[in-house]
Amino acid sequence: MSGTVSPRLVGVGVGPGDPDLVTFRAVRVLRDADVVFVPVSDGHGPYGPGAGGDGTAVPGRAEMTVRSHVDHDRVVRLPFRMTGDADYAGPARTVADALRRGHTDSQRTVTAAAVTVAFATIGDPNLYSTFTALAAAVTALVPDLVLDTVPGITAMQDLAARSGTVLAHGTETVALLPLTAGVPAYQAAVDTFDTVVAYKGGRALPALRAVLAAAGRLDGPAGHAVYGAALGLPEQDIRPAGDLDVDATGPYLSTVLATRRPRWPGRAR
Repeated sequence: MSGTVSPRLVGVGVGPGDPDLVTFRAVRVLRDADVVFVPVSDGHGPYGPGAGGDGTAVPGRAEMTVRSHVDHDRVVRLPFRMTGDADYAGPARTVADALRRGHTDSQRTVTAAAVTVAFATIGDPNLYSTFTALAAAVTALVPDLVLDTVPGITAMQDLAARSGTVLAHGTETVALLPLTAGVPAYQAAVDTFDTVVAYKGGRALPALRAVLAAAGRLDGPAGHAVYGAALGLPEQDIRPAGDLDVDATGPYLSTVLATRRPRWPGRAR
């Protein structure tokens, strides 16, 4: 290809964990990309350890989903420190190097100018995704970079489908926020919006449950709420939020849907 072709970085949403919930476009990009980076925890932060007992990295949800759709040898693990002070400089340098040098495998050799690098992210790359900050850091290192994203199914959509919950109807309003924003922010959303979706809420589940109980939105005429974690995986846990123990916590990547109405007729599961 001509040297005037700019390198391309694509954030690919691969859904919440179920390999079936990946778009045809996402699969095509993952199969065609010259390098596919998948995030893995370096062992710090709320995602847990990044290595097994034998020292090998534990594959994350994104990698497991990617490997269910591709069989090439161009999938590369990219360690991140997933803390409040997450460091994107190191991962960005690794991605920038791949964009500059190209990739050689058993099937092809490409020039740096023609490189397409994909970064697989759970959910959607434009919604609370590691890709957002990573892409900004890479852009600073590769000025002629072309950025693109492939949308992915989100956890709130998956949980709504699996639990039989209608997210919004008619003129109802919807709020989405991470519980890392704090319980007061969640309380304000519950006071204001018809449907409230909480991400990253495992540690704050007792406080969240108390807010919903006070608002009458756990399960009754004033509303209902459903909890979900590990969606589409063998350890999947979906239940009415009211069935959670008052002091129970959950995984970091937990989701809670709370509506300001009873369950939709015929949708209870």
